[in-house]
Amino acid sequence: MRAGTPARTHRRELLGFAAAGLLAYAVDTALFVALRGPAGLDPLIAKGFSFVAGCTVAYAGNALGTYRHTRPKGLRPYAAFFAVNVAGAAVQLLCLAVSHYGLGLTSRRADIVSGAGVGMALATVLRFWGTRTWVFRNEGSVGSWTG
Repeated sequence: MRAGTPARTHRRELLGFAAAGLLAYAVDTALFVALRGPAGLDPLIAKGFSFVAGCTVAYAGNALGTYRHTRPKGLRPYAAFFAVNVAGAAVQLLCLAVSHYGLGLTSRRADIVSGAGVGMALATVLRFWGTRTWVFRNEGSVGSWTG
């Protein structure tokens, strides 16, 4: 395969998105733990701060790395990115709520599987699609993954 083939480009995009997401996850988790532990903040306030920090790191990683060729300008791309990430968080919470309250699967293991497993997987798909569709697109077009 040549360097510019669609398969290689898509693979590079997926890997870049994953790397930015993993770094953002690490920042989100570390900051949440620090704010809950030593700082002693309320869990929702701590999570709010860590979520915004994680979104900012993910946006920077994608803007400066994965999608650097799109040259995003202004606050609109960050606002769209933040909205896509809020939607992803809502998907995770919805999966947890359906499992815990709707299906009655109330064990810690079931909560982890539904929120951090199934919910995270679905949210990641939504975030990837939303990021490449609404945030980092080339002049109003979205690259096809089927062609």
